[in-house]
Parts: sequence; structure tokens; C-alpha cells
Amino acid sequence: MTTQSASQRRMTREFEFSVFMKDCPSRKLLEKIGSKWVTLVLTTLSGRTLRYSQIKWEIAGISEKMLTQTLRNLERDGLAVREVTASIPPRVDYQLTPLGESLVTPVMALQSWAEDNMGAIETAQQRYDASETGVG
Repeated sequence: MTTQSASQRRMTREFEFSVFMKDCPSRKLLEKIGSKWVTLVLTTLSGRTLRYSQIKWEIAGISEKMLTQTLRNLERDGLAVREVTASIPPRVDYQLTPLGESLVTPVMALQSWAEDNMGAIETAQQRYDASETGVG
């Protein structure tokens, strides 16, 4: 076994977690957190604890299957926690962990960018589509 210096270990770690590498786990994580449902659930839960039905009510168009899958993935990745309170029926609450809260700011910036620039994007798409069909 070869002994590595601290700087060699650091360089190896940095190389291992490069999103530009094909099988990098950080690339898979980036793909996950880039999902529309993940971004919407993260911002919905930001700074508060909500029940499943409250999250579903706030995110128009999300199916129960997608919400359940998204919450499970967030929990598995350490971004959210699920707390079950014994009652009939059981009460289940969700909230973000500190790690999940740390992701909210960049996600909200991306959401704001999308909302602020949607008009320009639509205009560019129409211009492109018109040029592709020979119109205009």
C-alpha cells in the first residue's frame, strides 16, 4: 500500500468528487438536486415543518408518488427529516436538516433566475423555432 501525503490525499478527494468525471457521485447528486420536484420541495420546506398534505397542497401538479419519492430521497441524502408522532392516524411531519437548509439559497437563486428570465427564454425559443421552420 502506497503512503500518500496530506496534499496528495486532498488532490485525490478533489479529483474523485469532480462533476466532470463520468461516474462521480457529485454528478449524480447534482442531477438529483436539479430536479424540479426536489427544488420545489426544498423551498417549500425552507424554515418550517410541514405535514405531507401541506406540502402537496403547496406544490401544484405534484403527484403523491412523486412527492413520496422526493421526500424519501431527500431523507436518504440527509437533506430532510421525517418525524412520526404516535396518534390515530399517525402524524408525519417533514423538515429540512441544516444541510438541506444550506441548499435552499442556491436553489432559490436558480428559481428566481428562471422566473426573471422566462420571457427572454420564450422570445429566444420563438425566434429559433421560426428560423428552423423557414418562417421569418
